[in-house]
Amino acid sequence: MIHSSFFGRITWRFTGILLIIAFITNGCSVQEKAPEPYGAVPSERQLAWHKMEMYAFMHFNMNTFTDREWGNGDESPNLFNPTNFDPDQMVSTLAKAGFKGVILTAKHHDGFCLWPSAYTEHSVKYSSWRNGKGDVVRAISDACKKYGIKFGVYLSPWDRNNANYGKAAYLLYYKEQLRELLSNYGNIFEVWFDGANGGSGYYGGSKEVRKIDKDHYYPWDSIFQIVRTLQPNAVMFSDAGPDVRWVGNEGGHANDTCWATYTPMPAKGFKEAHAGTTQSKEGEKGTMNGKYWMPAETDVSIRPGWFYHPAENDQVKSLAQLVKIYFSSVGNGTSLNLNIPPDREGKISPEDSTRLMEFKAYLDKGYSKNFLAGSKAQIITKNGGKTTTEKLTDGSADNYWAETKDSSCSITLALGKAATFNCLMLQEYIPLGQRISSYSVDVLQGGTWKTVSTGVTIGYKKLLRFPDVNASAVRITINKAMAPPVLAEIALYKFPDIE
Repeated sequence: MIHSSFFGRITWRFTGILLIIAFITNGCSVQEKAPEPYGAVPSERQLAWHKMEMYAFMHFNMNTFTDREWGNGDESPNLFNPTNFDPDQMVSTLAKAGFKGVILTAKHHDGFCLWPSAYTEHSVKYSSWRNGKGDVVRAISDACKKYGIKFGVYLSPWDRNNANYGKAAYLLYYKEQLRELLSNYGNIFEVWFDGANGGSGYYGGSKEVRKIDKDHYYPWDSIFQIVRTLQPNAVMFSDAGPDVRWVGNEGGHANDTCWATYTPMPAKGFKEAHAGTTQSKEGEKGTMNGKYWMPAETDVSIRPGWFYHPAENDQVKSLAQLVKIYFSSVGNGTSLNLNIPPDREGKISPEDSTRLMEFKAYLDKGYSKNFLAGSKAQIITKNGGKTTTEKLTDGSADNYWAETKDSSCSITLALGKAATFNCLMLQEYIPLGQRISSYSVDVLQGGTWKTVSTGVTIGYKKLLRFPDVNASAVRITINKAMAPPVLAEIALYKFPDIE
């Protein structure tokens, strides 16, 4: 005979397990239901991309050896000849500098291919470098695996060498080259589609100007499907996404108000928004309540040009410039794609390497102490509700605190004792959408609250910098939100001055 108390114990244990699961899953109390997602939300591939925060562009191709930025397409393959090609030196340097990935220009506008493509003679296969047996894409991909960072590819849709560019036959060629890159070099984290398309070129000897109908020439849907099929975890970049948008400038900054959601709009004279046809300046700020989750990538070069030029060795960006770029890109919720062009030896130049290590040391020092680590947040909602949580200072952006009713609240965190700091980090829990649209930051000095910063967007990450202050507490007031706020992390740092 089975007693009723047995069923009672089973029921209690089952219910308890469900409550524990609910607590872990919701990130809020066991009595509360997890918030519904708001608006457009990121895919898993986009979430993985957000967490990288900083990776390197590697413009290395024919232009490295011709001292140009855009090749014409008539260059001899023999001109590509790195004299001391060292993929380990290049990738290990970037890994030591804190970059989480590399995007290589596998083919730039001149059409020269850094891999032995089966579809053209304009490639390393037909150069004297390594007797035609070299494969830069393979070497960089393998080095990325060795040093534990991700690998991505840039494949220009334009080709100033190919005789069929502007015709239907070229599109088949382009797709086959894309398949080669996505099938033979392991996991790809990003595929980069440039918006520069059409103009003068060699074009197999015709040496003419070829214009294309940018609205309709490229079959973007079928091109994107190749990526989705062969590399389902890769994000795709262009002026109009579909996964990551261009920030709209090459100066290294996003707008202080920068939405991860975006509705790309066609530029004047175009009917559709594609690579090279958007109102690209809008990429700096995104679209509040945009149709798509399409966060911005900020691409900028450490030098004036994108390819290596010996004359620019004394024009490498200063540490102060790189720091400004970092806080204007990563600090505004975008990812930083910093171009580091290898030199003619096939290495990262000493000038660039030295600056990168200075940059890494600066960030390491700034992030070395979080003054809020392990503290409790005191939260008061607009309607007077009070609660405390440790989820906002546990060092994990995968946990979150959710306000389930009000769209405004204040969050106060005590430091224990007064300290000097100059940077506050805020993170929304973006799997549930971007919600906050107005906030302010105050610090407690001698019993008085003083406002040090205000803002509109937070998103994946916001780094708010202000002059050094010595205070014993910080208060974040969410003034407006499009849905009850959901925050993942708050941190407080003191970044060093730059001499």
